[in-house]
Amino acid sequence: MAIFDDELIALKEKVLKLGSMVETSIHDSVRTLVERDSGLAEKVIKKDHLLNALEVEIDEECIRLIALRQPKAGDLRFIITAMKITTDLERIGDLAVNIAERAIELNREPQLKPYIDIPRMAEIAESMVRDSLDAFVKGCTRLPYEVMKKEEEVDNLTVQVFNELLFYMIQDPSTASRATRISYIAKYLERIADHATNIAEMVFYLCTGKIIRHTVFPETV
Repeated sequence: MAIFDDELIALKEKVLKLGSMVETSIHDSVRTLVERDSGLAEKVIKKDHLLNALEVEIDEECIRLIALRQPKAGDLRFIITAMKITTDLERIGDLAVNIAERAIELNREPQLKPYIDIPRMAEIAESMVRDSLDAFVKGCTRLPYEVMKKEEEVDNLTVQVFNELLFYMIQDPSTASRATRISYIAKYLERIADHATNIAEMVFYLCTGKIIRHTVFPETV
């Protein structure tokens, strides 16, 4: 089964490559907003087709391995986990594109406020993606649970951003368009954190064989 082992290693490397590309997209999409760099935003948008192509390539490889190698037990769980993770990573890439698109729109107008919470949300969300993928590589550690704990921090920051933007709109209705776009970006980052949590849950499945979606995440891994 040496050939199959090599194929699984290659599959893992492709998933990690996609993850690295997605992390870069998150980072760059928020940079486009903070630095008002619409040129960088265009690059994030144009790169999305590369993420999509790699997602399809990984899915096709997973299907091929299941059909030809007929994996069992842990190997089958690994392949299924790779497919699920890839789906979440591709959706994170789409959300990074959404952020870049809103940033381009915002960059055409005067900046409403200094961006403080948005970069913090992006930093946490990006670390969640990175840690969940580290867990995928390292196996059964506490990393999936650590990712889950960070989700609440992103949720709290989302509420904080919404409340602040609501204050701006009440005080000056002319800010509504800009405030709404910023709120969209906060929501996109919250959804990125949700997808990172999905990845952590799939890693838990890989380690234990237990599906924990829609349940309370266990205190130990």
